[in-house]
Amino acid sequence: MAELRLQTAASNRTKAGETTLDAALKAIEGQGLTWLDVLHPDEEVRTFLLETMDFAELAVEDAFGDADTTAQKFNNHRFVVIKARDADNRLDTEPVAVFIKENLLITVRHAAIPALDILSRRFKKAENAELDLGVDFLLYEMLDAIADDWVPILNTYSRQLDDLEFQVFDPAIRYDGVLEGLHDLKRQLREASKSIESLNTVTMRLLRSNERLISEGVTRYFSDLNQLSTALVKRANNYASGATSARDSYLSNISLQLAESNAQLTEVMTTLTIIGAIMLPLTLIAGIFGMNNDDLPLELVGGFWGIIAIMVAFACLMLTFFWRRGWLKNFEQ
Repeated sequence: MAELRLQTAASNRTKAGETTLDAALKAIEGQGLTWLDVLHPDEEVRTFLLETMDFAELAVEDAFGDADTTAQKFNNHRFVVIKARDADNRLDTEPVAVFIKENLLITVRHAAIPALDILSRRFKKAENAELDLGVDFLLYEMLDAIADDWVPILNTYSRQLDDLEFQVFDPAIRYDGVLEGLHDLKRQLREASKSIESLNTVTMRLLRSNERLISEGVTRYFSDLNQLSTALVKRANNYASGATSARDSYLSNISLQLAESNAQLTEVMTTLTIIGAIMLPLTLIAGIFGMNNDDLPLELVGGFWGIIAIMVAFACLMLTFFWRRGWLKNFEQ
């Protein structure tokens, strides 16, 4: 069942969960600037938007689905879809459909959006000069609340990135979970960018003079908001690039350590191979002269010490061969 929240400039009070569509329609009439917030819209809300409010069917269908970011102008109303942070899941963003008609602002959403609570508080504290700007100022406050909602979160991501970069380049300690932390941070920034880039797209669309989606009196507010959204987009992209760079550096360090380990292993294997290659002919000589055969010319080779001399000569000959081939350079350092 849909949950409704109604707030007007006249009463400056909020009724959440108790307001019906009929009561909301009566309250809208003659109340001046009004905001109607709809959470979990149902078929009754669909009928209300289509028949009672006479909104375009295409816009209403977008409000009930997962619509893309847009800002359009129809015959009797304007329609905006923007992505905002979902309070149920910090890594998730959900679309908010906004209908603007005369002094009425209607938001339709399927999840809890913290920025709308910020809008409610700002609406209560708004001064008369601001309310006199009309519904466009209320739209600006909503978009600005979405932007402000991301600022502390980006600050948190910045601190996380600083910590992870320190861990990547700290030679004293090998930290666990660095790569996982960098991947999580990139995923968080990617989700944040969906809302921030959506905000930037909407503000640029609203500022197009040829489409006249907002009144001239609030142009300066939306210009400031566009600059803020552009700065947030750059921040998110810079943090994402920093996370990517830190991840690449971490993987490079791991690859370098693996290469050093492989080099050490190769050196050990080379040493063992050289020792084995030298021992093979010596083992052969020892095996031949160790046979119990009376025909062996032990006297001709000088007996035991002659055999030892032959083995030493073979060992020196093979070491000389290995040295000439350059296989002993690691041992010269």
